[in-house]
Amino acid sequence: MHLLQVLHALLTECSVSNAARRLNQSQPAVSTALRRLRDITGDQLLVRSRNGMTPTERGQSLLEPVKIALAQIEAIGLQQVRFDPMKTKRVFNIATPDYLNAILIGNIVAHLRQHAPHSQVVLHSFGPEHDYAKALETGELDIVIGNWPQPPEHLRLAPLFEDDVVCLMRKRHPLAGHRLTADDYQNAEHLVPTPYAVGQRGVIDMQLARDRIKRNVVASVPYFNLVPYVLQQADLIFSAPRIFAEHCCALGDLCYAESPVEFPKMQFYLLWHDRTHHAEECRWFREQIGEVIRQRINTPSNEAAPRQRLRA
Repeated sequence: MHLLQVLHALLTECSVSNAARRLNQSQPAVSTALRRLRDITGDQLLVRSRNGMTPTERGQSLLEPVKIALAQIEAIGLQQVRFDPMKTKRVFNIATPDYLNAILIGNIVAHLRQHAPHSQVVLHSFGPEHDYAKALETGELDIVIGNWPQPPEHLRLAPLFEDDVVCLMRKRHPLAGHRLTADDYQNAEHLVPTPYAVGQRGVIDMQLARDRIKRNVVASVPYFNLVPYVLQQADLIFSAPRIFAEHCCALGDLCYAESPVEFPKMQFYLLWHDRTHHAEECRWFREQIGEVIRQRINTPSNEAAPRQRLRA
């Protein structure tokens, strides 16, 4: 079982160090396992290349059988061993849009420390080239929190909550305290996020494209936690979910206004792959994340009050 797990990690990561991190093992331990695998198969399995390591023909041909074998062994283990969250040492992997991290991650960690004290949760960030669907398929991720209008149809989905889009700005912005018009929105200077997942357009971009509205974008940021600092220094508008805007307003000299553009509500949901659908520990983890998020959304924290919201 151990060698199969190492072989799967090596063939998918094509890197001893990356496979070691993924398995939470030391690099020498993975190198030792690779030597044993080479002795058993009589093949190098992975060889050095310009970009690191690449599977041999034999190694590549073993990837699918190894995936099948691991799935079958996992099914046998699940039937024999009853999952106990108070005893599990499992590492749970979750990816979310980074604007939810500051709002939710503390609640998630606190909940898991109470109900699964020996487990570990690893939070992964999205990037422009991050293929989260593949990460769910390979087991790199257990669940993803998303809000894309068209999530992949082959993934499982469970709704979490919905939110609307508002316009975040500093209190000294010339438009602060006014009811924004469509002309205000188009003529204002905008701060936008860079794309955070490959092949996905968000609610905001899709609706603006439908309405043929072009924003005057003057700056973009790769991380949402940079947004409050940028807005405090410049007269820019940032279109964002209300939950994020309220969080920012509680942290700094910011306010938000209702958007003049009729954006559809952002639908937030959990995504996971069929490979973990029946796994008891993964099902338990999904239930816990859903419970924590719904409690956080339905019970505003002190951070979000008073609501820094300006209307005409």
